[in-house]
Amino acid sequence: MRAEQDELIPLKVLIAGGFGVGKTTLVRSLSEIPPLLTEQAMTAASIGVDDADAVPDKRTTTVAMDFGRITVDKSLILYLFGTPGQSRFWFMWDELARGAVGAVVLVDLRRVDDCFPAIDYFENRRLPFVVGVNRFPGAEDYDEETVRDALALPADCPLVWMDARNAASSSSALVTLVEHALARTAVVG
Repeated sequence: MRAEQDELIPLKVLIAGGFGVGKTTLVRSLSEIPPLLTEQAMTAASIGVDDADAVPDKRTTTVAMDFGRITVDKSLILYLFGTPGQSRFWFMWDELARGAVGAVVLVDLRRVDDCFPAIDYFENRRLPFVVGVNRFPGAEDYDEETVRDALALPADCPLVWMDARNAASSSSALVTLVEHALARTAVVG
């Protein structure tokens, strides 16, 4: 039967990281469909709750999730789920992570501490992840060894340098994640 030959393989991928690190931007840059974005205007209610000092131009924030889709070929589709970055929304991560093949954890080197909750989350759940250093204008450049040491990354965790605004760069991070997840599955399986 033709339908069996063209069976579609859906893969769920999370895009995670701290507040204002570029998760929505990455989903927006890659999605072939108009992405579902749950961004809301930041209001006075977030003062003292969301630390926007490092991202003073940020006017909106994700309050639930972002969703996008990428058709890789006629048999493979990636579903992208961007997690909310603020700690008050972390209760949703377990539901978003259910069934995920892995995650891209975005890091802003100007605010390294913001990525540790996401890294810890995926390490504790043994969910494959890659770290994507999102290059922001004005951020200092560091070599890979320095970044790995600062993040206490295991040697087998891929580290990629990227720009979430750029589809090719973001795509490369996803390819690295899928390859990493498949390699881990082959070792475990």
